[in-house]
Amino acid sequence: MTGLQIVVLAIVQGLTEFLPISSSGHLVLVPKIFGWTDQGLAFDVAVHFGSLAAVLLFFRQDIAALLRGGVQVLGAKVETIEARMAFGIALGTIPAAIAGLLLAGWIENNLRSPAVIVVTLSAYAVLMLLADRYGKRSRSITDVTIKDAVMIGVAQALALIPGTSRSGVTITAAMALGFERQDAARFSFLLAVPVILLASVYELGGLMLSEGPVAWGELALAAVISSIVAYLSIDFFMRFVSRIGLLPFAIYRLLLAGAILYVLS
Repeated sequence: MTGLQIVVLAIVQGLTEFLPISSSGHLVLVPKIFGWTDQGLAFDVAVHFGSLAAVLLFFRQDIAALLRGGVQVLGAKVETIEARMAFGIALGTIPAAIAGLLLAGWIENNLRSPAVIVVTLSAYAVLMLLADRYGKRSRSITDVTIKDAVMIGVAQALALIPGTSRSGVTITAAMALGFERQDAARFSFLLAVPVILLASVYELGGLMLSEGPVAWGELALAAVISSIVAYLSIDFFMRFVSRIGLLPFAIYRLLLAGAILYVLS
């Protein structure tokens, strides 16, 4: 990978990982525009660790509370909000973890195509609009129940399909369950932590088993850039989602779907 390719793709990954606009859709379109080859597993590992660092830093107080809650859960006490949240996020991670282990290979071989990405970009744009328009927006993150967490976790498993957007589908599910926009986003990002961590560790294992040389300097650059950009994108989204809603992102998804069709036609 060239320096320009690393910088551009790291920015794209950091910008799109937490916005509900699909990182996979952009990582199909951008290399096609520039005529670049696939970025490879090592790059994926680097930018995923960068994204993980960003969300951990931004939500550090929430993460600390969840860790305290996790200790309570291990002691068989699910009595506080912290413990209930920690238990809910743990349960909400299970559907995506199981789906990833069982279906990731099949999805990679059969669904990672521009046609699938165009369909999912468009379909979830409509669902986002419906949830944003008709969701009651009367519940806060402290109202999250175990049932809510599992349902949002099942929705998160759908994000394995390229073009879906993990944040998009989980925020949509949370809003459909009646949560405020900002609280839906907050829970979505917290739910992302164990999934991104598991995916990063899994990919790192594959990288360690590979026989090719690893350009650690390039990977460090990609991780740092994606982390900074991801942090800024989270900050932007959390500041403005309550006011702007999901409409701009839904429109953008439809435009992106059209752009992919145009570029690849």
